[in-house]
Amino acid sequence: MKKELTAALISVQKGDAASAAAQWEAIRRLPRTSDGLFDTASVDSDPYEAAKLVYPVYAAYETECNKKEGYPDLLAQMRILDGKLEEDDTLEHTAAFLETLIGTIGCMSPQLYEYYREMTDLFQKRVRRAMARYLKEGSFGPAGGPADSSIRGAVERGCAAHLLLAEKYQMAVKDAPREESPVDGSQGGASCLAVGLVFCTARSAVIEIKDGGRYYTRKPYRVLVNGREALTARKVITSLSDLRPGSSQRVEVYDGGEKQGELCFCTEEEFVTLDVRRFGAKGDGVQDDTHFIQAAILACPEKGRVLVPAGCYRITSLFLKSHLRLELAEGAELKAFTDKEKFPVFPGMIESYDEKGQYNLGSWEGNPLPMYTAILCGVNVEDVVIYGKGTLNGNASKDTWWKDVKKIKDVFRPRLFFVNHCKNVTLQGITCCNSPAWTLHPYFSDDLRFLDLNVENPSDSPNTDGLDPESCRNVEILGVRFSLGDDCIAVKSGKIYMGKTYKRPSENIHIRQCLMEDGHGAVTLGSEMAGGVKDLTVEDCIFRRTDRGLRIKTRRGRGKDAVLSGITFRNLTLDHVMTPLVVNAFYFCDPDGKTPYVQSREPYPVDERTPSIQKMVFENMECTNCHVAAAFFDGLPEQKIEEIQMRNLSFSYAENPRCDVPAMSEGVPKCTKRGIFARNVAKLVMENVAVEGQEGAPCEFIGVEELIKKGHTPE
Repeated sequence: MKKELTAALISVQKGDAASAAAQWEAIRRLPRTSDGLFDTASVDSDPYEAAKLVYPVYAAYETECNKKEGYPDLLAQMRILDGKLEEDDTLEHTAAFLETLIGTIGCMSPQLYEYYREMTDLFQKRVRRAMARYLKEGSFGPAGGPADSSIRGAVERGCAAHLLLAEKYQMAVKDAPREESPVDGSQGGASCLAVGLVFCTARSAVIEIKDGGRYYTRKPYRVLVNGREALTARKVITSLSDLRPGSSQRVEVYDGGEKQGELCFCTEEEFVTLDVRRFGAKGDGVQDDTHFIQAAILACPEKGRVLVPAGCYRITSLFLKSHLRLELAEGAELKAFTDKEKFPVFPGMIESYDEKGQYNLGSWEGNPLPMYTAILCGVNVEDVVIYGKGTLNGNASKDTWWKDVKKIKDVFRPRLFFVNHCKNVTLQGITCCNSPAWTLHPYFSDDLRFLDLNVENPSDSPNTDGLDPESCRNVEILGVRFSLGDDCIAVKSGKIYMGKTYKRPSENIHIRQCLMEDGHGAVTLGSEMAGGVKDLTVEDCIFRRTDRGLRIKTRRGRGKDAVLSGITFRNLTLDHVMTPLVVNAFYFCDPDGKTPYVQSREPYPVDERTPSIQKMVFENMECTNCHVAAAFFDGLPEQKIEEIQMRNLSFSYAENPRCDVPAMSEGVPKCTKRGIFARNVAKLVMENVAVEGQEGAPCEFIGVEELIKKGHTPE
C-alpha cells in the first residue's frame, strides 16, 4: 500500500493529478477505523508520515473525479492530527503535518472552498505556534540539523503557498462559468468587480468595492460573509463586523443574484475580551463610567479586546495604552460630561531639568498651550485600534463648550480624539459627533488610519474641524464622511514656534473615497503649517456645499520651512462648492494678519520668514454649481507659486449663486460667477479646462511668468 501511495504522491508532485486519481481508484479501499476514518497505520506506523502520503493523493482523486464521498473524513482526520499535536508536538511531527496540509490544499478543487478555508486555518495556527515556540530560542533546532531544516522548510514553503493558493482559488472561482440567469437563462460573464481588503482586526474588517464609484458605489450590492447575508453595501469603503477571531473569511459581493467579486482573508487572533460592564460600568446614561472603562483599558493584555456593549456611558477623558483593541459595539455611546472641573489639563510646554529639552503636551491652533484633555486621549502609545458601530459623542453645545469661545484665555477646549507622539493608530467604523473643538487631532504622530468614519458637528459649531493631522507622517484617510462647522480636513504643522523649532512637516497623506459636506473647506492646508506639508494626495472624493474645495492658507511670517510641495487633487466631484480651488498667500486670521507686512502686494525681501508654495496638480475634476469663483490663486510677489498644473477640469455655475469673497485676505472683493484668477505664479499649465457661464472673462492672469495651454482651454 505504501508503495502505491508513494507512486501516486509522486504524480501529484509532478502536477499529474489524473494519474494520481487513477492510482487512488486502485487503492481507495484503504482500511477504515471504527469511526470511519482512514486507518493510516496500515501505511506507516507514524500517522503524521502516513498522512503526507494519503491525503494529498485523496484530494487529487476528489478533484479529478469530482467525487466527494469520504471528504469530510479527511477534515476529521486533520482535526484529530491537529489535536494530537497539542500533546505530541515534536519538530518532526509539526513539519510533517504542515507538509500534509500544503500538499492536500494544493490538490483541492475550488468547489470545496469551505474545506480549503478550514485547512488554511489549521495551517496558519500551526505556523504561528511553531514560530512562537522555536524562534524564541533563535532556531528551530541545531543549525543545519534535520529538525531545523525540515520545519523551517515547511514553514517557508507553507507561507508562500498560502498566498499563492488564495490567489489560485480566487481566480478559479472568478473564471468559473456562472449559473443560468433566472430571468432570461443567458450565461453571464466572469466576475467584474475587484474587492480589496483595506484593514482587519480579530472582529472586524474594512473592504473596498471597486466599481468606479466615488464614496458611494454605483449601485447597492449584497455582501455575504462565509455564505451568510451580512449587509447591503452602498459605499465603496464598507466595514464588516461580528467576525470570528483567528479565522478565514470569504466575502462575496453580489448584484442581485449574480456574483460580482470575491475576497478571502484571515482575521487576527484574540486572547480575551474584557466587557466594561464586568468592571462596574453601567451604561445607564447617569453614572460616571470613566474609571470603570479606564480600569478595563489598563487591565487589557496584548491581543485582548475591551468591549463597550450597547448603552450610554457618561465619561470625561479616557487614556489609551499600547496594543489596545477598543470596540464600541452597535448601540454603544461614549457621551462626555461638559463640566470643565472634571477634565484634567495638559500643560502646553514643560521645561526639562537639563534645561535643554522640552515636553509638549497641550496644543491650540499650532501653539504649545494648555488644553483640557480629549475625550479619547493617547500619549506615546502605539498599535491602537478603536473600532465598531458605536458613537463617540463630545456632547458640546452652545450652552457649554461652544459658548463665548473667544473669551477663553487660560485652558483651551478639549478635542474629541487626541493622540500625541503615537504610532500605528487606527479609528474605524465609529461615529464622532459634537466635539468641543477640533474633532480628530493627531499630533506629531505616524502611521495613522481613519477608515469608514462618520464625523458630524452642527454647521454653526465653532472650530469643529473634522480631522487635523498636525506634523504627522503616513496618514490614510479613507471612506470618511464629514459634515461640520469648519474645515473638513485641515492639515497643519505648527503656527510659528513649533514649526521653526521642530521642523516637522505633515507628509505622505493620502485622502481617498471621502465625502465632505457643509464645511468651510473640504481639504485645507494651513494656516498653521510653519513646518510644511509634503506629498499630499486627494482622489476619488465628493465635495458638497463646502465654501472651498482645496483651501491653502499661508502668509508671510510662517517661515522658510513652511514649504508646500507634492500636492495632488484628482478624480473629484464637486457640487455647490462656492470656490473649488483657493490658494491664498495673504491669509489674515492672526493678531498681525492685517498688517502691511502680511497684506502688501508689493514684494518684500525673501528671508527666514518667507513661506513657499511649490508644485500642485489638479486633474479630472468636475465642478458644478460653483458660486463665487472657479479658482483663485494668489501667490507672494517675492516668492511666486512655483507651478500649477490643471488638466481635464470643468467649472459651471449655480443658477442663483451666492456672492462672497473667494479668499480671506485684504483687498479681495466679493464676487459671483468669477472665472479663474491667477496672480504671481511662475508656471501655469492648463490643458482641457472648461469654464462655462461665468460673468466676465473666464481667466484673469497677473504676474504669471509662463503660461502653457493645451487642448480646449479658455483664453
